[in-house]
Amino acid sequence: MLRVAVVGSGPSGVYTAQSLVQLDPDVLVDVLDRLPCPYGLVRYGVAPDHEKIKSLQQNLRAVLEHERVRFLGGVRVGADGVPAARLRELYHAVVYCVGAATDRHLGIPGEELPGSWSATEFVSWYSAHPDAVPARFLHGVDSAVVVGIGNVAVDVTRILARGAAELSPTDMPQAALAALAASEVREIHMVGRRGPSQARFTTKELRELGTLPDAEVVVDEAELALDPAYGDPSGLAAAQRRNVEVLRGWAASPARGARRRIRLRFFLRPVELRAVGGRLGVVRFERTAPDGRGGVTGTGRYEDVPSQLALRSVGYRGTPLEGLPFDAGHGTVPHLAGRVVRDGQVAPGEYVAGWIKRGPTGVIGTNRPCAKETATSLLADAPALVRRELPGDPLSLLRAAGAEPVGWAGWQAIERAEAELGASLGRGVVKLPDWPSLRAAAGPAAVGVQDPPPLR
Repeated sequence: MLRVAVVGSGPSGVYTAQSLVQLDPDVLVDVLDRLPCPYGLVRYGVAPDHEKIKSLQQNLRAVLEHERVRFLGGVRVGADGVPAARLRELYHAVVYCVGAATDRHLGIPGEELPGSWSATEFVSWYSAHPDAVPARFLHGVDSAVVVGIGNVAVDVTRILARGAAELSPTDMPQAALAALAASEVREIHMVGRRGPSQARFTTKELRELGTLPDAEVVVDEAELALDPAYGDPSGLAAAQRRNVEVLRGWAASPARGARRRIRLRFFLRPVELRAVGGRLGVVRFERTAPDGRGGVTGTGRYEDVPSQLALRSVGYRGTPLEGLPFDAGHGTVPHLAGRVVRDGQVAPGEYVAGWIKRGPTGVIGTNRPCAKETATSLLADAPALVRRELPGDPLSLLRAAGAEPVGWAGWQAIERAEAELGASLGRGVVKLPDWPSLRAAAGPAAVGVQDPPPLR
């Protein structure tokens, strides 16, 4: 039988496993993840108040519970774990679905100041990612700036503007909930260097900002009108046209005097973060203008926005994985229809899917056709790959290489512990926020005493 390792248990990894077992009745798939919990960004990237999207975990769960799929969490691959070369020896094929692990920087003076963070770090904190920085993001903050006009920027803006009563029913970790409940943030500026017709957020996400009970959205129509498409949006795609219509409605609405204000700003690009009292105190922006070619150009006019917190949300980027080729310009692994390419030649038995394959583009569903393409390529190569004799069941050999796999039983134990924690706090499920608590909850499965069901 063909044995395949899929590295990464987010949507791209799980969809790859699903395609493999659907297309070939004789394939066995181990889904490896460095975290003891599955689902990737569906667990650690989707905002906790987006229950409908988070419910996708149930679909992913069905794949990971398939009789020919085995989840092995807590397995690091690369420089600080199982070498890629060793993994290749243990399986007929390896598919890397490791996503885009880092965020892009602004590259401006003051970006290293206390109070300046990536949106990724903030999301990890309120999503209980075990690698999250234990920072006091909101301490002493009454004004925040979110740089970016995509869905992640909308998410962090919305979380900053929500009240404790709205967040308590979510699975947000208790420490983050307490910090947000005590937050003194009153102004949240979400800022883009381009105009409203070029914003990357979806209309559904945008409209949510206008439904928050303790916040109001403020938009300056004169700023919107700097966009040539604002006055006549008829030439825009439907999604952009709907965005402009929502913004136009907010611009025409009188202020309600809500507790918090979300200010949507356009045609401003950050040029400097300035310190006040040793930490971030002011974000300086330059006014931009359309350049007639779809971009913007600086005007030499500046505006200072007082802010003690700046969150940059300007895109993600893939990082090199030891043992794999890497295209630093695109932040991806070179490939041909999902087959890894080394020095211009296809590398037998090595594949990629998801963001590390195509870059950080698309929505969750975009991973389905991407994964299917890679799975189809792999299975086309299977007759040659399966000729190689493997040294045995990879599980015992992974342990011998120093890994301590958390099987499906271990993940179920974590789920039970999170339900118990929530009940003790008078909430629903509450995520465990750190490595020690996750490992303790996983129990014997964390060290392989309690194995996943045997493969047939």
